[in-house]
Amino acid sequence: MVILQISIVKSSCTRALGELNRWMKPEKVKTSITTFPSSAEIVSEPLGVVLIIGAWNFPLLLALDPAIGAIAAGNAVVLKPSELCPATSSLIAKLVGKYLDSSCIKVVEGSVAETSALLEQKWDKIFFTGSGRVGRIVMAAAAKHLTPVALELGGKCPVVVDSDINLPVAVRRIAGGKWASNNGQACIAPDYIITTKDFAPKLIDALKHELEAWYGKDPLESKDLAHIVNSNHFARLVKLLDDDKVSGKIIHGGQRDKANLKFAPTILLDVPEDSLVMNDEIFGPLLPILTVDKLEDSFDMITSRGKPLAAYLFTNNKKLKEKFVKTVSAGGLVINDTVLHFAEKTLPFGGVGESGIGSYHGKFSYEAFSHRKSVLYRGFAGDASARYPPYSDRKLKLLKALLSGSVVGVILALIGWS
Repeated sequence: MVILQISIVKSSCTRALGELNRWMKPEKVKTSITTFPSSAEIVSEPLGVVLIIGAWNFPLLLALDPAIGAIAAGNAVVLKPSELCPATSSLIAKLVGKYLDSSCIKVVEGSVAETSALLEQKWDKIFFTGSGRVGRIVMAAAAKHLTPVALELGGKCPVVVDSDINLPVAVRRIAGGKWASNNGQACIAPDYIITTKDFAPKLIDALKHELEAWYGKDPLESKDLAHIVNSNHFARLVKLLDDDKVSGKIIHGGQRDKANLKFAPTILLDVPEDSLVMNDEIFGPLLPILTVDKLEDSFDMITSRGKPLAAYLFTNNKKLKEKFVKTVSAGGLVINDTVLHFAEKTLPFGGVGESGIGSYHGKFSYEAFSHRKSVLYRGFAGDASARYPPYSDRKLKLLKALLSGSVVGVILALIGWS
Protein backbone atom coordinates (compact mmCIF):
# COMPACT_ATOMS: atom_id res chain seq x y z
CA MET A 1 0.00 0.00 0.00
CA VAL A 2 2.95 2.33 0.61
CA ILE A 3 4.14 1.70 -2.96
CA LEU A 4 0.64 2.56 -4.26
CA GLN A 5 0.56 5.81 -2.28
CA ILE A 6 4.01 6.89 -3.45
CA SER A 7 3.23 5.99 -7.08
CA ILE A 8 0.03 8.04 -7.18
CA VAL A 9 1.65 11.04 -5.47
CA LYS A 10 4.57 10.89 -7.90
CA SER A 11 2.16 10.64 -10.83
CA SER A 12 0.20 13.67 -9.56
CA CYS A 13 3.41 15.70 -9.28
CA THR A 14 4.54 14.74 -12.76
CA ARG A 15 1.16 15.58 -14.25
CA ALA A 16 0.97 18.95 -12.50
CA LEU A 17 4.46 19.92 -13.66
CA GLY A 18 3.68 18.91 -17.22
CA GLU A 19 0.22 20.46 -17.44
CA LEU A 20 0.51 23.55 -15.22
CA ASN A 21 1.17 26.02 -18.02
CA ARG A 22 -1.97 24.86 -19.80
CA TRP A 23 -4.07 24.88 -16.61
CA MET A 24 -2.95 28.44 -15.81
CA LYS A 25 -3.61 29.83 -19.26
CA PRO A 26 -6.58 32.24 -19.28
CA GLU A 27 -9.62 30.73 -20.97
CA LYS A 28 -10.93 32.90 -23.79
CA VAL A 29 -14.74 33.05 -24.00
CA LYS A 30 -17.17 34.58 -26.48
CA THR A 31 -19.08 37.76 -25.76
CA SER A 32 -22.54 38.82 -26.88
CA ILE A 33 -24.14 41.86 -28.50
CA THR A 34 -24.93 43.08 -24.99
CA THR A 35 -21.31 44.12 -24.38
CA PHE A 36 -20.23 44.72 -28.00
CA PRO A 37 -17.49 45.60 -28.75
CA SER A 38 -15.68 43.54 -26.09
CA SER A 39 -13.57 40.49 -25.33
CA ALA A 40 -13.57 38.27 -22.27
CA GLU A 41 -11.61 35.59 -20.48
CA ILE A 42 -11.63 33.51 -17.33
CA VAL A 43 -8.49 33.83 -15.22
CA SER A 44 -7.63 31.35 -12.46
CA GLU A 45 -6.18 32.84 -9.30
CA PRO A 46 -5.19 31.22 -5.97
CA LEU A 47 -7.74 31.27 -3.17
CA GLY A 48 -5.11 32.30 -0.60
CA VAL A 49 -4.20 30.27 2.49
CA VAL A 50 -5.77 26.82 2.66
CA LEU A 51 -5.96 24.08 5.28
CA ILE A 52 -5.68 20.43 4.25
CA ILE A 53 -6.61 17.75 6.80
CA GLY A 54 -5.48 14.26 5.81
CA ALA A 55 -6.86 10.84 6.71
CA TRP A 56 -5.31 7.80 8.37
CA ASN A 57 -6.17 5.01 5.94
CA PHE A 58 -3.83 6.29 3.20
CA PRO A 59 -1.94 8.83 5.29
CA LEU A 60 0.70 9.83 2.75
CA LEU A 61 -1.54 9.95 -0.30
CA LEU A 62 -4.52 11.73 1.24
CA ALA A 63 -2.33 14.46 2.71
CA LEU A 64 0.01 15.12 -0.21
CA ASP A 65 -2.24 14.56 -3.24
CA PRO A 66 -4.58 17.49 -2.53
CA ALA A 67 -1.58 19.57 -1.46
CA ILE A 68 -0.14 19.18 -4.97
CA GLY A 69 -3.22 20.84 -6.43
CA ALA A 70 -3.18 23.59 -3.80
CA ILE A 71 0.49 24.40 -4.44
CA ALA A 72 0.04 24.24 -8.22
CA ALA A 73 -2.79 26.76 -7.94
CA GLY A 74 -0.49 29.13 -6.05
CA ASN A 75 -1.85 28.87 -2.53
CA ALA A 76 -0.06 28.86 0.79
CA VAL A 77 -0.83 25.57 2.55
CA VAL A 78 -1.10 24.34 6.11
CA LEU A 79 -1.06 20.56 6.11
CA LYS A 80 -2.45 18.54 9.02
CA PRO A 81 -1.61 14.80 8.67
CA SER A 82 -3.59 12.21 10.59
CA GLU A 83 -2.48 11.69 14.17
CA LEU A 84 -3.57 8.04 13.95
CA CYS A 85 -0.49 7.35 11.83
CA PRO A 86 2.22 9.12 13.87
CA ALA A 87 5.17 7.68 11.95
CA THR A 88 3.81 8.90 8.60
CA SER A 89 2.82 12.25 10.12
CA SER A 90 6.37 12.72 11.43
CA LEU A 91 7.84 11.74 8.07
CA ILE A 92 5.63 14.22 6.20
CA ALA A 93 6.62 17.00 8.61
CA LYS A 94 10.30 16.16 8.21
CA LEU A 95 10.31 15.91 4.40
CA VAL A 96 8.09 18.93 3.77
CA GLY A 97 10.24 21.04 6.08
CA LYS A 98 13.39 19.86 4.34
CA TYR A 99 12.41 20.07 0.68
CA LEU A 100 9.58 22.61 0.33
CA ASP A 101 9.43 26.37 0.86
CA SER A 102 8.53 26.83 4.52
CA SER A 103 7.09 30.29 3.80
CA CYS A 104 4.44 28.67 1.58
CA ILE A 105 3.71 25.28 3.14
CA LYS A 106 3.86 24.19 6.73
CA VAL A 107 2.92 20.97 8.52
CA VAL A 108 1.11 21.02 11.85
CA GLU A 109 1.16 17.74 13.74
CA GLY A 110 -1.08 16.86 16.63
CA SER A 111 -4.41 15.41 17.65
CA VAL A 112 -7.90 16.73 18.35
CA ALA A 113 -6.72 19.82 20.24
CA GLU A 114 -4.43 20.95 17.43
CA THR A 115 -7.03 20.25 14.76
CA SER A 116 -9.66 22.17 16.74
CA ALA A 117 -7.30 25.12 17.10
CA LEU A 118 -6.67 25.10 13.35
CA LEU A 119 -10.39 25.03 12.61
CA GLU A 120 -10.92 28.12 14.73
CA GLN A 121 -8.79 30.14 12.28
CA LYS A 122 -10.05 31.83 9.13
CA TRP A 123 -9.00 30.05 5.94
CA ASP A 124 -9.64 30.65 2.29
CA LYS A 125 -10.56 26.97 1.90
CA ILE A 126 -10.58 23.82 4.01
CA PHE A 127 -10.01 20.44 2.38
CA PHE A 128 -10.90 17.49 4.61
CA THR A 129 -10.76 13.75 4.04
CA GLY A 130 -12.41 11.52 6.62
CA SER A 131 -15.70 10.44 8.14
CA GLY A 132 -19.04 12.14 7.82
CA ARG A 133 -19.14 12.67 11.58
CA VAL A 134 -15.94 14.72 11.58
CA GLY A 135 -16.91 16.30 8.26
CA ARG A 136 -19.90 17.90 9.99
CA ILE A 137 -17.58 19.36 12.63
CA VAL A 138 -15.29 20.76 9.93
CA MET A 139 -18.19 22.27 8.00
CA ALA A 140 -19.68 23.84 11.14
CA ALA A 141 -16.33 25.44 11.99
CA ALA A 142 -15.90 26.69 8.42
CA ALA A 143 -19.38 28.23 8.42
CA LYS A 144 -18.36 30.67 11.17
CA HIS A 145 -15.99 32.34 8.71
CA LEU A 146 -17.97 31.57 5.52
CA THR A 147 -15.02 29.42 4.46
CA PRO A 148 -15.62 27.17 1.45
CA VAL A 149 -14.95 23.48 2.03
CA ALA A 150 -14.12 20.35 0.08
CA LEU A 151 -15.22 17.28 2.02
CA GLU A 152 -14.04 13.88 0.83
CA LEU A 153 -16.17 11.54 2.93
CA GLY A 154 -17.44 8.04 2.24
CA GLY A 155 -20.62 6.03 2.46
CA LYS A 156 -21.82 2.53 1.82
CA CYS A 157 -20.45 1.75 -1.63
CA PRO A 158 -22.60 -0.96 -3.27
CA VAL A 159 -21.60 -3.62 -5.77
CA VAL A 160 -24.33 -4.98 -8.05
CA VAL A 161 -23.40 -8.34 -9.58
CA ASP A 162 -25.21 -9.82 -12.57
CA SER A 163 -25.01 -13.51 -13.52
CA ASP A 164 -23.93 -12.81 -17.11
CA ILE A 165 -20.28 -12.07 -16.29
CA ASN A 166 -16.78 -13.52 -16.27
CA LEU A 167 -17.05 -14.71 -12.67
CA PRO A 168 -13.36 -15.33 -11.86
CA VAL A 169 -12.34 -11.89 -13.13
CA ALA A 170 -15.25 -10.17 -11.40
CA VAL A 171 -14.50 -11.87 -8.08
CA ARG A 172 -10.82 -10.92 -8.21
CA ARG A 173 -11.75 -7.31 -8.86
CA ILE A 174 -14.35 -7.22 -6.08
CA ALA A 175 -12.03 -8.92 -3.60
CA GLY A 176 -9.15 -6.71 -4.67
CA GLY A 177 -11.20 -3.57 -4.11
CA LYS A 178 -12.42 -4.82 -0.74
CA TRP A 179 -9.64 -6.75 0.99
CA ALA A 180 -6.48 -5.95 -0.97
CA SER A 181 -7.32 -2.24 -0.53
CA ASN A 182 -6.21 -1.93 3.09
CA ASN A 183 -8.49 -4.77 4.28
CA GLY A 184 -11.59 -2.72 3.57
CA GLN A 185 -10.26 0.42 5.25
CA ALA A 186 -10.82 2.62 2.20
CA CYS A 187 -13.61 5.07 1.46
CA ILE A 188 -14.29 3.54 -1.96
CA ALA A 189 -13.95 -0.11 -0.92
CA PRO A 190 -17.03 -2.23 -1.72
CA ASP A 191 -19.29 -2.02 1.31
CA TYR A 192 -21.94 -4.56 0.34
CA ILE A 193 -22.95 -6.72 -2.62
CA ILE A 194 -26.38 -7.10 -4.19
CA THR A 195 -27.05 -10.08 -6.44
CA THR A 196 -29.89 -12.44 -7.26
CA LYS A 197 -30.88 -15.32 -5.00
CA ASP A 198 -30.13 -17.79 -7.80
CA PHE A 199 -26.62 -16.48 -8.47
CA ALA A 200 -25.52 -15.87 -4.87
CA PRO A 201 -24.20 -19.44 -4.19
CA LYS A 202 -21.87 -19.32 -7.22
CA LEU A 203 -20.62 -15.88 -6.27
CA ILE A 204 -20.01 -16.90 -2.65
CA ASP A 205 -18.10 -20.04 -3.64
CA ALA A 206 -15.90 -18.03 -6.00
CA LEU A 207 -15.18 -15.41 -3.32
CA LYS A 208 -14.24 -18.10 -0.79
CA HIS A 209 -11.93 -19.77 -3.29
CA GLU A 210 -10.19 -16.50 -4.12
CA LEU A 211 -9.74 -15.51 -0.48
CA GLU A 212 -8.17 -18.84 0.38
CA ALA A 213 -5.82 -18.56 -2.61
CA TRP A 214 -4.74 -15.09 -1.45
CA TYR A 215 -4.58 -15.43 2.32
CA GLY A 216 -4.47 -19.19 2.99
CA LYS A 217 -6.64 -21.26 5.28
CA ASP A 218 -5.70 -19.08 8.27
CA PRO A 219 -5.79 -15.48 6.99
CA LEU A 220 -4.69 -14.13 10.38
CA GLU A 221 -1.27 -15.61 9.63
CA SER A 222 -1.02 -13.94 6.24
CA LYS A 223 1.53 -11.17 5.81
CA ASP A 224 -0.54 -9.75 2.95
CA LEU A 225 -3.57 -8.94 5.12
CA ALA A 226 -3.52 -5.37 6.44
CA HIS A 227 -3.95 -4.74 10.16
CA ILE A 228 -6.86 -2.76 11.55
CA VAL A 229 -5.58 0.73 12.31
CA ASN A 230 -6.14 0.74 16.10
CA SER A 231 -8.02 -0.89 18.97
CA ASN A 232 -10.97 1.50 18.74
CA HIS A 233 -11.68 0.58 15.14
CA PHE A 234 -11.11 -3.09 15.95
CA ALA A 235 -13.71 -2.88 18.73
CA ARG A 236 -16.11 -1.12 16.34
CA LEU A 237 -15.82 -3.99 13.84
CA VAL A 238 -16.32 -6.57 16.60
CA LYS A 239 -19.51 -4.77 17.62
CA LEU A 240 -20.81 -4.87 14.05
CA LEU A 241 -20.09 -8.58 13.74
CA ASP A 242 -21.38 -9.56 17.19
CA ASP A 243 -24.72 -7.82 16.64
CA ASP A 244 -27.49 -10.37 17.32
CA LYS A 245 -28.94 -9.69 13.86
CA VAL A 246 -25.60 -10.41 12.18
CA SER A 247 -23.62 -13.00 14.15
CA GLY A 248 -25.66 -15.88 12.71
CA LYS A 249 -25.19 -14.67 9.13
CA ILE A 250 -21.44 -15.34 8.85
CA ILE A 251 -20.74 -17.74 5.99
CA HIS A 252 -16.99 -17.19 5.75
CA GLY A 253 -14.29 -15.76 7.99
CA GLY A 254 -15.05 -14.00 11.23
CA GLN A 255 -11.71 -14.83 12.90
CA ARG A 256 -10.01 -12.02 14.78
CA ASP A 257 -6.82 -11.40 16.74
CA LYS A 258 -7.21 -8.48 19.10
CA ALA A 259 -3.59 -8.48 20.25
CA ASN A 260 -2.28 -8.05 16.70
CA LEU A 261 -5.27 -6.09 15.38
CA LYS A 262 -5.87 -8.69 12.65
CA PHE A 263 -9.36 -9.31 11.31
CA ALA A 264 -10.09 -11.99 8.72
CA PRO A 265 -12.00 -11.24 5.51
CA THR A 266 -15.59 -12.00 6.41
CA ILE A 267 -18.63 -12.65 4.22
CA LEU A 268 -22.18 -12.24 5.53
CA LEU A 269 -25.34 -13.41 3.75
CA ASP A 270 -28.73 -11.68 3.85
CA VAL A 271 -28.19 -9.55 6.95
CA PRO A 272 -31.26 -7.47 7.90
CA GLU A 273 -31.26 -3.98 6.46
CA ASP A 274 -31.84 -2.56 9.94
CA SER A 275 -28.73 -4.26 11.38
CA LEU A 276 -25.76 -2.22 12.58
CA VAL A 277 -23.57 -3.40 9.72
CA MET A 278 -26.03 -1.98 7.17
CA ASN A 279 -26.57 1.33 8.94
CA ASP A 280 -23.13 2.91 8.64
CA GLU A 281 -20.07 2.62 6.42
CA ILE A 282 -18.25 -0.58 7.43
CA PHE A 283 -14.68 0.56 6.71
CA GLY A 284 -13.26 -2.87 7.38
CA PRO A 285 -13.13 -6.48 6.14
CA LEU A 286 -16.83 -7.34 6.57
CA LEU A 287 -18.76 -7.82 3.33
CA PRO A 288 -22.54 -8.38 3.46
CA ILE A 289 -24.24 -9.97 0.46
CA LEU A 290 -27.89 -9.06 -0.04
CA THR A 291 -30.08 -11.02 -2.44
CA VAL A 292 -32.99 -9.93 -4.63
CA ASP A 293 -35.36 -11.71 -7.00
CA LYS A 294 -34.55 -9.41 -9.93
CA LEU A 295 -31.32 -7.47 -10.31
CA GLU A 296 -33.28 -4.32 -11.22
CA ASP A 297 -34.60 -4.32 -7.63
CA SER A 298 -31.07 -3.50 -6.48
CA PHE A 299 -31.33 0.03 -7.86
CA ASP A 300 -34.22 0.83 -5.50
CA MET A 301 -32.20 -0.54 -2.57
CA ILE A 302 -29.28 1.73 -3.46
CA THR A 303 -31.31 4.88 -4.08
CA SER A 304 -33.22 4.44 -0.82
CA ARG A 305 -29.96 5.04 1.05
CA GLY A 306 -27.63 8.03 1.15
CA LYS A 307 -25.65 8.71 -2.02
CA PRO A 308 -22.41 6.67 -1.88
CA LEU A 309 -18.93 7.84 -2.78
CA ALA A 310 -18.71 5.04 -5.35
CA ALA A 311 -21.01 2.42 -6.84
CA TYR A 312 -20.05 -0.60 -8.90
CA LEU A 313 -21.85 -2.82 -11.42
CA PHE A 314 -20.69 -6.09 -12.96
CA THR A 315 -22.63 -7.04 -16.07
CA ASN A 316 -22.46 -7.51 -19.83
CA ASN A 317 -26.03 -6.28 -20.25
CA LYS A 318 -26.00 -2.97 -22.13
CA LYS A 319 -29.45 -1.90 -20.94
CA LEU A 320 -28.55 -2.66 -17.34
CA LYS A 321 -25.40 -0.52 -17.64
CA GLU A 322 -27.42 2.37 -19.08
CA LYS A 323 -30.05 2.12 -16.34
CA PHE A 324 -27.36 1.97 -13.64
CA VAL A 325 -25.64 5.11 -14.93
CA LYS A 326 -28.96 6.93 -15.30
CA THR A 327 -30.49 5.82 -11.99
CA VAL A 328 -27.71 5.63 -9.41
CA SER A 329 -26.34 8.90 -8.04
CA ALA A 330 -22.87 8.50 -6.55
CA GLY A 331 -19.55 10.29 -6.44
CA GLY A 332 -18.32 7.94 -9.15
CA LEU A 333 -19.44 4.81 -10.97
CA VAL A 334 -17.33 1.93 -12.25
CA ILE A 335 -18.63 -0.77 -14.57
CA ASN A 336 -16.99 -4.21 -14.31
CA ASP A 337 -14.30 -3.19 -11.83
CA THR A 338 -13.85 -1.47 -8.47
CA VAL A 339 -11.81 1.47 -7.07
CA LEU A 340 -9.76 2.04 -10.27
CA HIS A 341 -11.46 5.36 -11.03
CA PHE A 342 -9.45 6.82 -8.13
CA ALA A 343 -6.26 6.41 -10.16
CA GLU A 344 -7.63 8.05 -13.32
CA LYS A 345 -6.54 11.69 -13.21
CA THR A 346 -8.79 12.71 -16.10
CA LEU A 347 -11.84 12.00 -13.90
CA PRO A 348 -12.91 14.16 -10.96
CA PHE A 349 -12.86 12.28 -7.66
CA GLY A 350 -15.31 13.35 -5.00
CA GLY A 351 -18.65 12.71 -3.40
CA VAL A 352 -22.20 13.94 -3.68
CA GLY A 353 -24.74 14.54 -0.94
CA GLU A 354 -23.75 12.66 2.21
CA SER A 355 -20.57 11.34 0.59
CA GLY A 356 -18.91 14.71 0.15
CA ILE A 357 -18.62 18.15 -1.41
CA GLY A 358 -16.25 19.04 -4.23
CA SER A 359 -13.76 16.96 -6.18
CA TYR A 360 -10.08 16.78 -7.05
CA HIS A 361 -7.36 14.83 -8.99
CA GLY A 362 -5.38 16.14 -11.92
CA LYS A 363 -6.72 19.43 -13.27
CA PHE A 364 -9.66 19.12 -10.89
CA SER A 365 -7.24 19.49 -7.97
CA TYR A 366 -5.95 22.72 -9.49
CA GLU A 367 -9.50 23.97 -9.96
CA ALA A 368 -10.50 22.94 -6.43
CA PHE A 369 -8.00 25.45 -5.02
CA SER A 370 -8.52 28.20 -7.61
CA HIS A 371 -11.00 30.99 -8.10
CA ARG A 372 -12.14 31.32 -11.70
CA LYS A 373 -12.20 35.08 -12.10
CA SER A 374 -14.21 36.56 -14.95
CA VAL A 375 -12.61 39.46 -16.86
CA LEU A 376 -14.40 41.62 -19.45
CA TYR A 377 -12.35 43.96 -21.67
CA ARG A 378 -13.91 46.98 -23.39
CA GLY A 379 -12.64 50.08 -25.12
CA PHE A 380 -14.31 53.50 -25.14
CA ALA A 381 -16.09 53.00 -28.45
CA GLY A 382 -19.63 51.71 -28.73
CA ASP A 383 -21.07 53.58 -25.75
CA ALA A 384 -24.81 53.04 -26.36
CA SER A 385 -26.89 56.00 -25.21
CA ALA A 386 -29.75 53.60 -24.44
CA ARG A 387 -27.95 52.67 -21.21
CA TYR A 388 -28.49 56.09 -19.73
CA PRO A 389 -31.50 58.25 -18.87
CA PRO A 390 -33.72 59.87 -19.89
CA TYR A 391 -35.42 56.73 -21.26
CA SER A 392 -37.61 57.14 -24.31
CA ASP A 393 -39.75 54.32 -25.68
CA ARG A 394 -37.18 53.71 -28.42
CA LYS A 395 -34.34 53.62 -25.84
CA LEU A 396 -36.24 51.13 -23.72
CA LYS A 397 -36.85 48.86 -26.70
CA LEU A 398 -33.17 49.03 -27.64
CA LEU A 399 -32.07 48.46 -24.04
CA LYS A 400 -34.38 45.44 -23.76
CA ALA A 401 -32.95 44.01 -26.97
CA LEU A 402 -29.38 44.62 -25.82
CA LEU A 403 -29.91 42.93 -22.47
CA SER A 404 -31.59 39.95 -24.12
CA GLY A 405 -28.56 39.50 -26.35
CA SER A 406 -30.72 39.45 -29.48
CA VAL A 407 -28.88 40.81 -32.52
CA VAL A 408 -32.09 40.84 -34.56
CA GLY A 409 -33.91 42.68 -31.75
CA VAL A 410 -31.19 45.34 -31.62
CA ILE A 411 -31.37 45.90 -35.37
CA LEU A 412 -35.14 46.14 -35.30
CA ALA A 413 -35.05 48.59 -32.41
CA LEU A 414 -32.47 50.75 -34.18
CA ILE A 415 -34.52 51.05 -37.33
CA GLY A 416 -37.77 51.52 -35.44
CA TRP A 417 -39.58 48.33 -36.61
CA SER A 418 -40.57 47.16 -33.13
